[in-house]
Amino acid sequence: MPSLFRRKSADLAAPATDPVTPEEESAEAARPRGYTPGKGRETPKRPVTGRRPAGAVKPLTKEEAKVQRRARRAEAAAEFRREGGPRDQGPERLLARNVVDSRRTVGTWFFGGALVVLIGSNQAMPPVVRLASNLLWGALAIGVVIDSILISRKIKKLVRTRFPNSGQRMGSLYLYAIMRAITFRKLRTPEPRVAIGDPV
Repeated sequence: MPSLFRRKSADLAAPATDPVTPEEESAEAARPRGYTPGKGRETPKRPVTGRRPAGAVKPLTKEEAKVQRRARRAEAAAEFRREGGPRDQGPERLLARNVVDSRRTVGTWFFGGALVVLIGSNQAMPPVVRLASNLLWGALAIGVVIDSILISRKIKKLVRTRFPNSGQRMGSLYLYAIMRAITFRKLRTPEPRVAIGDPV
């Protein structure tokens, strides 16, 4: 019967290793304490995608920064001119704008007429000129009122037909359309999308 102790000691015997030469011993002694032996292959580099460039970014001069700010402001103004702001959003507001933009309004002459009235009503002017200025002012005021009523009635009819479940307050919609109607066409924001006379 074979001895169990002999078999166990044979299994635990250390494998044979190559003898270490004196040159290898001296080289190992000369290595620093924290030395780690190489892996025998090159370490892969990290991907550079999404990383910042190694070179330093040149700071902008005052003139370049001013040009960039001016360009951003111009771009924002152009976008606002095309699309408008939060108060211009919604299909009902678009419909109101199209109603106003598709017709000639008395309100577009209101501010120009007000300037003429202001000059003509000066005390230095002859009485006839002052009277004509007052009549012009009254005619403009009456025209704006009538035009605003007609615009509001058309908007009310179209909104009830096309958006029967709309939650838009009609009073604010009328005021929105009237304020647009007394603004010069070229100064309206957002810019008109329909021409004068186009069906709405």
